[in-house]
Amino acid sequence: MRVVIQDNYQKMCAWAAKYIADRINAHSQDRPFVLGLPTGSSPLGVYAELARMNKAGEVSFKNVVTFNMDEYLGLPREHDQSYWYFMWSNFFDHIDIPKENVNILNGMCEDPEAECAAYEARIASYGGIDLFMGGIGVDGHLAFNEPFTSLTSRTGVRVLTGDTRIVNSRFFGNDPEKVPARALSVGIGTVTDSKEVLILISGHSKARALAASVEGGISQKWTCSALQLHPAAIIACDEDACGELTVDTYKYFLDIEKGERL
Repeated sequence: MRVVIQDNYQKMCAWAAKYIADRINAHSQDRPFVLGLPTGSSPLGVYAELARMNKAGEVSFKNVVTFNMDEYLGLPREHDQSYWYFMWSNFFDHIDIPKENVNILNGMCEDPEAECAAYEARIASYGGIDLFMGGIGVDGHLAFNEPFTSLTSRTGVRVLTGDTRIVNSRFFGNDPEKVPARALSVGIGTVTDSKEVLILISGHSKARALAASVEGGISQKWTCSALQLHPAAIIACDEDACGELTVDTYKYFLDIEKGERL
């Protein structure tokens, strides 16, 4: 595992955006670059920087296919809290990606299980995901894979915990009852099958989750710990998120990154 520590959120986002753009630019044009994407507050700075880079001609998304992590079950895409709405308003409307290259789970589907199976099949049809960017919750969950979700899980229906609905209620008038109780989500196995995984972790509230991801044992309690098994997992974090790391671990990853730059 690689842990890249940046001074603050803005620098973390700039580093992550450049990493993604470099991977896209280095990719063969013979087939699309397949990119997994999250919603939430963590990636907003990355999306803004990638959009800037796109407008500046530093990266193009014309040969990129995207798959989003999750979507609320029962929210139409026009709802201002749907993840379809989030992605188009915060990212896709600002870059040159063809609309047909965007894949987002349908929260209004008639058969959720069939929708999830078809999503996995679409990912496989492209040869898998080249790079999956994600964020994690304060309890370490990836996408909507709450604590104790199987670490080999695939895309499926997820029941949201009370804690998750409370955290997300800030987008629903601070009323947890307005937050959908279920969602469609890629699985932990779906994410870790990707050739590379890049996870964003920022802020002191995520410090325990970062420590569990890096220093803790592999456990379903902290689904983020599955990253330890991935051969090309990267965590990009800011200083505020490092508060629960031991000093030796913190210094180790800083030293490694210095060596990478030499």
